[in-house]
Amino acid sequence: MKLLIFIAVLALMAWTFQTKKTILMQDDRTFYEHTIQTIDGVNFDLSSLKGKKLLVVNVASECGLTPQYKELQELYDEFGGEGFEILGFPANNFGSQEPGSHSEIVAFCEKNYGVTFQIFEKISVKGDDQHPIYQWLTRKELNSKKSVSVKWNFQKFLIDEEGNWVDYLLPTTSPKSEKITQWLQN
Repeated sequence: MKLLIFIAVLALMAWTFQTKKTILMQDDRTFYEHTIQTIDGVNFDLSSLKGKKLLVVNVASECGLTPQYKELQELYDEFGGEGFEILGFPANNFGSQEPGSHSEIVAFCEKNYGVTFQIFEKISVKGDDQHPIYQWLTRKELNSKKSVSVKWNFQKFLIDEEGNWVDYLLPTTSPKSEKITQWLQN
């Protein structure tokens, strides 16, 4: 019996070590080392964004903040391209405000707001099924800066040209706020 308990304790210790090793391996991952897909299902290599400032935002088409799509597009029209990109991630985590299929989301964004910045696949931005990119954005042990929770649709994260987590902005913060535009101009 004691031998069985001893073996069980050793097995538990080995499992714990392996779990911590996996977490440490994730700790070493940079923003650029995540796999994501565009809303069209095409793999997107985040390393192609090295050297650009990034605004990452979870979006929804049936939210009171949905008109921020207009300001996001205006921001992209003014600053986007060579040195800046917006990464939009549809999410249905808050009040089921993004119920649409990928094709419905694309049609909505194009028809209502003329969106030309990159929209990615619908993901979960919180909870047990949180996408790894949002795990990195929200956990200090992964991004080395700060732990934050995603409060609602249209929460924004700023990533610098080196792929470092810079800051986050609450959902009600305008995409064209002084904080964002000054960050882009510096």
